[in-house]
Amino acid sequence: MDGNGRWARQRGYPRLEGHRRGYQTVKRIVQDATDLGVKYLTLYVFSVENWARPKHEIDGLMRLIEFATHNELRELQQNNVRMRFIGRRSGLPKSLQDEMDRAIEATKANTGLILTLALNYGGRAEITDALQRIAEDVSAGKLTSSDITESTVRSYLYAPDIPDPDLLIRTAGEMRVSNFLLWEVAYSELWVTDAFWPDFSVSHLTEAIRSYQGRVRKFGTIDNE
Repeated sequence: MDGNGRWARQRGYPRLEGHRRGYQTVKRIVQDATDLGVKYLTLYVFSVENWARPKHEIDGLMRLIEFATHNELRELQQNNVRMRFIGRRSGLPKSLQDEMDRAIEATKANTGLILTLALNYGGRAEITDALQRIAEDVSAGKLTSSDITESTVRSYLYAPDIPDPDLLIRTAGEMRVSNFLLWEVAYSELWVTDAFWPDFSVSHLTEAIRSYQGRVRKFGTIDNE
């Protein structure tokens, strides 16, 4: 969800105002995705690299994420949305972790859109954590090296039950994956818009989906058409 800070700077606002406007966009897009029949929506909220930002911005972001997780729970329930999180919980404020647990528990039986927030997340960190757990199980005799396949590695990722993304959307004109779901996006289709995240709308989302629908996904094979 790129461009919150640039959106704010262009308007003479502090960066946190851009994040607050970005939160309003999240609310709209979750509803829009639900209306469009999207089954899974994963949002990159805070990366492991974002800790390098100024402390006041980090503190403001943590408060905003905690507020949003708490404040939107009733609406998520009404819309049958299930909420999940991926990333490293260590380092996150205890109060935020409590709200995350509350949201997970309250929505676990919902059968609509699965909304996953990537929080203190990094694709390399996810793969590293998976490899560490695999090594521990090999050391404990639960696995042997010959047992390790791509399916094995996938089973040790943060959310192995969630399908690989069909479509990866980048806002603010960013032309890179930025350490997001590195394992999972191996064959995802990419769609980029110059719109900053606070300006991202259902028309952008619909355009992205229509673009995806017109593509041929070969997964390394030959196009038969």
